[in-house]
Amino acid sequence: MTKVELDASVRARLHDLHELLEVCDESGRTLGYFHPIMPSTKAGDVKVQSPFSEEELQRRQQQPGGRPLKQILEDLNRQ
Repeated sequence: MTKVELDASVRARLHDLHELLEVCDESGRTLGYFHPIMPSTKAGDVKVQSPFSEEELQRRQQQPGGRPLKQILEDLNRQ
């Protein structure tokens, strides 16, 4: 495998290698794709906000509903 070292100016032109990159020649012909190595992320580091409020989640958790798996499978077998 060939190894290429990039200086800071080239990395900047390549969006600092933070996303999938399509590499093209001067005529626009695609030469290949580059998948940068992304830094590992721990699950605790990811900040995600639920679109539902705590009250809504509790309300939904207390609602009765659903069917036993056996009943669902029986319905599927009838089709």
